[in-house]
Amino acid sequence: MIRLLAALCLFAAPLAAQEAQTRFGPASGTALLIRSTTDTAILAPAMEAFIARNPGVAIDYEQWGSNDLNALTSAECTTQRPRADAVFSSAVHQMVELVNSGCAEPYRSTRTAELPPERIWRDELWGVTHEAAVIVYNTRLVPPEDVPHTRFDLLDLMRRQDQRYQGRIATYDIVASGLGYLFAFADSLEASTFGSLLEGFARSGAIATCCSAEIIEGVSSGRYLIAYNVLGSYVDSSRAEDVGVIRPSDYTLFLSRGYMIPQGAPHPALAGALLDFLLSPEGQAILTRSGLVTKRDPEETALPESAERPIRIDPVLLVARDKQKREGFIARWRAAFGRPTLP
Repeated sequence: MIRLLAALCLFAAPLAAQEAQTRFGPASGTALLIRSTTDTAILAPAMEAFIARNPGVAIDYEQWGSNDLNALTSAECTTQRPRADAVFSSAVHQMVELVNSGCAEPYRSTRTAELPPERIWRDELWGVTHEAAVIVYNTRLVPPEDVPHTRFDLLDLMRRQDQRYQGRIATYDIVASGLGYLFAFADSLEASTFGSLLEGFARSGAIATCCSAEIIEGVSSGRYLIAYNVLGSYVDSSRAEDVGVIRPSDYTLFLSRGYMIPQGAPHPALAGALLDFLLSPEGQAILTRSGLVTKRDPEETALPESAERPIRIDPVLLVARDKQKREGFIARWRAAFGRPTLP
């Protein structure tokens, strides 16, 4: 039977999963409230650079899990009492639904006009980053001939008769992780292999868990040998030992984290200024150094441009939030991974 890792983040109390809070800038004066799924340490250089260029402005930065951030933002939209000046989330399908529900403030600028069509929707949601969904593996324990460079390679490993990879392949739990759900949904649209992957996960006793940090640490320690669809920026920032990274050559999904200014935000002009800074050459350079913007380099990654699959920020993602389709999708997932249980 598939083992599903019981983790603290698996079932969070509604609207109570704020993970961290940090102030950037002076203790007094105007303060922007930014709620985000991005680890504070990763986004800190960009926040500090913006503050340095805007004396007297501070940023109160709250780090949240994607599902709880979405629930809180939706609740504040319903009551028309937004507290956040900007919401910045990797679960862009949730962000598209928020915009579609009238929860966003429009904003236009020279910077936003320069975005490609797949990274902007209705002048209310903007894709700021460019991050790959990757396969990671333990470089000590996975022999070179077993390293999966495509989903077909991964399927071959999971079909083996030997027990080497039994219970030692990991991926996100799509029930607990909004990002995991988004990647799985994008796979289901993109790949003829999706059904076979679910069967392979079931056959190999794969582990589904909520969190990037837990998955990466598990691969580094050897508890897992391979992990699928992990956000590459978190792998880069973790600097974990013995972790190799593969961008699948059949196709690699690329995520652009969504930035939204809530309708009725206290400081919409400043929130727009922060967005413009993040999209500026300086901001993008900082995000590149932080691992949140991946530059295409076929010589380094061996990934041709034709294999890149951006997750477009557009109404197609509303299908992922449709209640009936979501329930059916999760049912397929649970049939492969088993029903989660409380720790």
